[in-house]
Amino acid sequence: MDLNNEPSALHQFCKKLPKIELHAHLSGSITRECLHKIWMQKKKAADQVGSKFDLEDPLIVIPSGRVNYDIVTFFPLFSDYIYRLCNDIATIKYSTEAVLRDFDNDGVVYLELRTTPREFKETGLTKTQYIEAVLDSIDSYNASSSSMKTYLILSIDRRDTPGKAQECINLAIRYHGRGVVGMDLCGDPLKGDIASFGPHFAQARAAGLKITLHFGEVAKTSTEEDLRLLLSFHSARLGHVIHIPEFIRQELCKRNIALEICISCNVHAKMLVMAGAEGEEDKIGSYGDHHFGRWYQEQQCPMVLCTDDVGVFCSPLSNEYALVAEHFQLTPEQLYNLAYSGIKTIFAGTGEKDRLERIFRAWRQEAEGAKLFQE
Repeated sequence: MDLNNEPSALHQFCKKLPKIELHAHLSGSITRECLHKIWMQKKKAADQVGSKFDLEDPLIVIPSGRVNYDIVTFFPLFSDYIYRLCNDIATIKYSTEAVLRDFDNDGVVYLELRTTPREFKETGLTKTQYIEAVLDSIDSYNASSSSMKTYLILSIDRRDTPGKAQECINLAIRYHGRGVVGMDLCGDPLKGDIASFGPHFAQARAAGLKITLHFGEVAKTSTEEDLRLLLSFHSARLGHVIHIPEFIRQELCKRNIALEICISCNVHAKMLVMAGAEGEEDKIGSYGDHHFGRWYQEQQCPMVLCTDDVGVFCSPLSNEYALVAEHFQLTPEQLYNLAYSGIKTIFAGTGEKDRLERIFRAWRQEAEGAKLFQE
């Protein structure tokens, strides 16, 4: 089956392929259509009581088809807009359930969703209530879905104070037995003092939580000092890994750290800054320039394709697999193996890994019967 010569067949294959998603931010995975429905509900409620509702329609603020959000414009999109829409139990549950349904419909069989615990003074929602609302939605969906199971990672924002980071750790430990499987460090890579978070991640590891970190997102904060400091947190996985020097690359290989690769996000956000020739300006790389190519060719670290923020960049996980088939000439067999290899990198336990093994083996048997792996 030559997927590169049959675009429709490629996307059908990639959608049917069982997939593992390990780097998906909850708020960034909410579609514009979902946000629009929440906006309509809030506007209607405000109109009924005669109160002012000054948020514009999401379909105007985040126009359909716009995906070119860079480091400067990306984070204000959340703080100035999305968090003002999804700020109570009803909207948190509604948007979370919509996100889970979207991943399930795209053929994802295992999802690790990540979010920063949030409080909203305007609605009285506490961080504990926020996490419980998300976990309630996950519990409900896990009980009803025949294929996809979801777990939660709590994220410390780089801008957090040590006190706020400790609140996040406390919540992760508290809900460890209810589906929280790990900790993340995220947020604007140009801000924050990451050195203050070392004790927090050490505490998380001691409590049995796994660690993943955003790593090497932008060149400005990818200094040797910062990267070595992040590696001292002893993470099991790293996200993005774009701007890293060769000696750090070799250290990742030595430690066999799994990589969360977010191709569309990196391209659309113009994160692939490539040095120009002498006397020439740096250029922004595209899909074929993505570092996935080298990592895949060398096969020195486990890799998992991820979406990061599908609601912003509009590329579901099935499309990420289609992109690597198109730009790096992966065969159906290689796409399957890439997806299957993600099992060993998940944060959930042996029981979940065994379930995924059964799913992938059964799917492969059906695919072989349908001759999907024939060249």
